[in-house]
Amino acid sequence: MEKLPERPDTPCVAVCSTTFDEICRGCGRSVVEVAHWVSMTAEQKETVWVRILSQGYPRRNT
Repeated sequence: MEKLPERPDTPCVAVCSTTFDEICRGCGRSVVEVAHWVSMTAEQKETVWVRILSQGYPRRNT
């Protein structure tokens, strides 16, 4: 199995907003991903990390 990259514990940047849609404007995760983050496997988290980084997240100043 390939070693996963080292990442922070969470992509959260304390700019939480899902007012108009299901995606947080700060970290780029869906509401479901945020809710289940602590129970996700390392591989599931890495999948999310790859997607949000490719989309320009996390954003500290939104």
